[in-house]
Amino acid sequence: MANKNLSLNAIGKLVESEKFLENTEYVAQFLLGKLLIVDSNGCLLGGRISETEAYLAKDDEASHSFRGKTQRNAAMFANGGTIYVYRSYGVHYCMNIVSESENIGAAVLIRSIIPLLGVEIMKFNRKTENLKILCNGPGKLTQALGITIYDNYKIINESNIFLLDDGCKPDFMATKRIGISKSIDLPLRFVII
Repeated sequence: MANKNLSLNAIGKLVESEKFLENTEYVAQFLLGKLLIVDSNGCLLGGRISETEAYLAKDDEASHSFRGKTQRNAAMFANGGTIYVYRSYGVHYCMNIVSESENIGAAVLIRSIIPLLGVEIMKFNRKTENLKILCNGPGKLTQALGITIYDNYKIINESNIFLLDDGCKPDFMATKRIGISKSIDLPLRFVII
């Protein structure tokens, strides 16, 4: 454990858990530029978060929490910093970081990362050599990082999934979210430019 923490410290500073308790839109913007790192059997895989989407607890019909708490979305109602993983279209896993306080029902979808660590393993996991498409979608990045439903309910920085800050503060733009049919006009997708 000490060696892993030493190597993580060389990359950046662990993001403080209080940051995840902030307003969901703020958290989605704050996560841009941070490093999402997975310890996969002692190998560090990950990259810089380049795209997020906020899913709000109120007045957001596209949010999984809109109709209330269910067995599937229960992790979304946990305390900020909890990981919420769900299967999309029965095929791909999507990873979210829960925001705000317990019982609120808000989260930030991690849509893409810029691959930086463990790239060869991520290429193997995705069965592609193409860096441009390695982690440029929520299902692609979870496959590359080996994130599955078994990571649901884990806590960032208290499991094998870490979020680090190396001081990068990128410029970004806000747009409408992708792949949804409700609350489509809300500008809650944030992308590094």
